[in-house]
Amino acid sequence: MKTMKWLIKREMWENKGMLFWTPVVIACAVALLVLSSLFLGKISGLSIGGQNIGSITIEGAARTRIAETLAQAYVATGTPVLMVLSLLVFFYCLGALHDERRDRSLLFWKSLPVSDFTTVMSKLLLAVVVAPLITIGITIVLGLVMLLATCMALLTHGTNLFGVILMQPEFYLAPLRLVGLLPVYVLWALPTVGWLLMVSSMARSKVFLWAVGTPLITSLLLLWAEKILHFGFDAAWFSQNITARILLGVVPGSWLGSSAETIAVANKEHRITLPDAIFDASWSTLGGASVWIGAAAGVAMIAVAVFMRRRREEV
Repeated sequence: MKTMKWLIKREMWENKGMLFWTPVVIACAVALLVLSSLFLGKISGLSIGGQNIGSITIEGAARTRIAETLAQAYVATGTPVLMVLSLLVFFYCLGALHDERRDRSLLFWKSLPVSDFTTVMSKLLLAVVVAPLITIGITIVLGLVMLLATCMALLTHGTNLFGVILMQPEFYLAPLRLVGLLPVYVLWALPTVGWLLMVSSMARSKVFLWAVGTPLITSLLLLWAEKILHFGFDAAWFSQNITARILLGVVPGSWLGSSAETIAVANKEHRITLPDAIFDASWSTLGGASVWIGAAAGVAMIAVAVFMRRRREEV
């Protein structure tokens, strides 16, 4: 356990600029843009919960409704940070095993009494657990900053929402829901992470072209065979269930592609709050066989990556 801890720390030290400072910089840029809009007079046309908040003092039920909306949605202001997580995990996994062969640090790490399995597992845990947790933490902080700025802007117009928002259960549940989706993200990301680690362990050069080009070209060839040669291949199925899963699995929320209607019905007809509807729909995807088949395929590809790391030398 102590070995795994230090391996993860080592990976974090080597990739701190990409996995930590990149989301921090993006969060700062988002905060700067929103704060500039708020405090340079651009808030006059903004409305929350159907109420204009830029020019009038709001009280009563409308005030409560706005507080509920802000308490539910403040974490969503960090969406740009969450979206960049997919790029960070993608490119980290792409170079995780190839870079150490290219710079010949592989020879040093293999001289240590650490197994290839443990080393690959440390990279896997950093990609699917540590990096998402770091991004989630930055997202929550960004959401709190944006919420504080919005409440301060409203206070200048005579509407004090601080006490009302702090009394909303959604204010405390929103970060917990975000963390609660981590197991769903891990399972859906396994095919992509497994594929990228496998390619990273095998390719001697042009890792990106091998990782992205192989599934895309295969999809195009199947489409060509289906349309021109009439072979009867279902190219659309392959693109959706194979290509998309091994290239887009690390995108947060990618599992909700077919659940939009379910979320809308739960929100509008059953009066379930949108965050609750998204959370429930996300976990309900684990009831399908595709996620578990993809996860099993991801584990198999990770096993291949471990085997190849044991066999491969520097490039």
